[in-house]
Amino acid sequence: MDETAVEPADPDALTQLDPRYVTVSRISTALGSIPFLIGAAVAEIFQPFYPGIVLGPVALIVLLLVLRVPQRRWMARGYQMGEDRLRVVRGILWRSDTIVPFGRVQHIDVDQGVLERAYDLATLTVHTAGVHNASVHLPGLAHEDALAMRETIRAHIKRETL
Repeated sequence: MDETAVEPADPDALTQLDPRYVTVSRISTALGSIPFLIGAAVAEIFQPFYPGIVLGPVALIVLLLVLRVPQRRWMARGYQMGEDRLRVVRGILWRSDTIVPFGRVQHIDVDQGVLERAYDLATLTVHTAGVHNASVHLPGLAHEDALAMRETIRAHIKRETL
């Protein structure tokens, strides 16, 4: 009888955010860069030098920000839902690893902006007792997952108070 050893799942493994988060971030970044492109186009009109000397570099930077940064953000974020805690990891340059014990949770919000609603995504916000990092935001969750996480945390809080 051939038995293959099954490795236990890594207890510190993070769950990746929904891939649609990259698309929503790209759209949001593109919309936020419009004023810079308009400003560069106006400066391009009034500059006496070569055509494209202002607008070209700005357009390249915007293109880089729209295409690469949201993908890197998505890869740098993750979460882990434990039995009594939520761990949220984020950051490209400055890494942040936040653990929220369910016992400190005051209330939980599930928010959706216009773009998030269009892509069926949501942001889970966990508000805790305390001053430092009193709110932990977890964007890029599928709406159903965010609602399920909220109910799991709420059920744990309800058990603790009984």
